[in-house]
Amino acid sequence: MDSHSYPVTRTDAEWRARLTPEQYYIMRQHGTERPGSCALLHEKRAGRFTCAGCDQPLFESGLKFESGTGWPSFNDPVPGSVETTIDRSHGMVRTEAHCATCGSHLGHVFEDGPPPTGLRYCINGVALNFEPA
Repeated sequence: MDSHSYPVTRTDAEWRARLTPEQYYIMRQHGTERPGSCALLHEKRAGRFTCAGCDQPLFESGLKFESGTGWPSFNDPVPGSVETTIDRSHGMVRTEAHCATCGSHLGHVFEDGPPPTGLRYCINGVALNFEPA
């Protein structure tokens, strides 16, 4: 993780106790889940998606769309909930999305989404919890 200070901080042991091994790998070590492997990909109920690391509301279900990529995709996050940084890993330059409250890695942002934003927040489903309306 970067050296930025976040409102919610935990020790490595606390993160490991709170998260599953897969969530820890993705959220704290910047991993990626297999496409199509998370049940939240198919979640269509009204509600909101929150950070599995700190419960911060991140995305409203009305802004979720089917991108065909195998990961939950959203037009736009809840204002102030997601921050971005430049990710130069794996020999490419991408925009990483992470929780503004705890710093956990969520996924990446791409400029190939539908109107009105043209953005696609491509998010690892295991980094999210879903709260039905």
